[in-house]
Amino acid sequence: MSKLFETFRLAHRDLANRVVMAPLTRARAPEDIASERVALYYTQRASAGLIVSEGTPISREGQGYLFNPGVFTPEQIAGWKLTTDSVRANGGAMFAQLWHVGRVSHPTIQEDGKAPVSASSKIAEGALAFGYDENGEAGLIATSTPRPLETHEIGRVVEDFAQAAANAIEAGFDGVEIHGANGYLHEQFLNPRVNDRADEYGSQSLENRLRFTLEVVDAVIERIGRERVGIRLSPYGQLFDMPLYPEIDETYAALSKALGERHIAYVHLMDQGGFQMGDGTGADTGDKFAALMKLIKGNLPETALILAGGMTRERAEILISQNVIDLAAFGQAFISNPDLVNRLKHNLPLSEADHSTFYGGGAEGYIDYPPYRG
Repeated sequence: MSKLFETFRLAHRDLANRVVMAPLTRARAPEDIASERVALYYTQRASAGLIVSEGTPISREGQGYLFNPGVFTPEQIAGWKLTTDSVRANGGAMFAQLWHVGRVSHPTIQEDGKAPVSASSKIAEGALAFGYDENGEAGLIATSTPRPLETHEIGRVVEDFAQAAANAIEAGFDGVEIHGANGYLHEQFLNPRVNDRADEYGSQSLENRLRFTLEVVDAVIERIGRERVGIRLSPYGQLFDMPLYPEIDETYAALSKALGERHIAYVHLMDQGGFQMGDGTGADTGDKFAALMKLIKGNLPETALILAGGMTRERAEILISQNVIDLAAFGQAFISNPDLVNRLKHNLPLSEADHSTFYGGGAEGYIDYPPYRG
């Protein structure tokens, strides 16, 4: 049998297979609380070895998109409990992705109309948040100029992550994934072309740029245990005005080494370049990403490595067999194929997803995709 469908020991628990459902923003929570419909959506996909939830804001300040279920109020914790109980009853495992968008937000989403916070005052040029326009209608709007966090405020944000992690465990999640990818707050500290701070979290040194992320990891470990902690990273990613910089390899080599020393459950890499390995070649950044991924894997002797981005069964099997990764994450394919594991295992055709129903709405394009009927 393919290794992709074998059980895998992830830190404190056994996964039914090595297929991961990647985090997918669906914006189906009108009150920012996971509902029975959200629970059904995830339960339909519980055959994945591991489900990582959609981005789950750790605070109102950390939110950049309306209608995403958070994990910072009692009502939100109770809402997620419906989902985790149902997923577990159907043999699944689930981590909550803890999310702070930083500058990728807008005052209409923030409490009392405040400016979003970030590592710096640099606006995310061309980026869009999902908030309220001048007519009070919900929709995509340009991000606004952020306010750089004061040094004394950073400890509060670290604590917000730790408390959200504790809330997630209370809500029944098996663990948490810190969202350190895709141009959000953690990358805003890591990237020296965005981070223009002059304090101990500033871009003057690699140690300074890593400080915030490692403080969050350590605080979350202390609160819920290292075996329940993962993190998502996107080296060479350029989402939301994240410019490439010469120190990328050095940054993620050092960060992965520090994470490996902490023996967390996993590191989840997001490939935004579609690099190929084993069955082809990729663009320049893709080749660099592939080389960096091998280096990162070497820094994680007791930590699992997950890869997402352009995943197929063939690619997953090659990378797992070569010991480049441990688990393979599939994103968009899970939207329209709730039984994706079965379809992959038996080489069944995949259903196409309706892009018009990806974000927002009701049951259509969310819980109405049927399993394979041959």
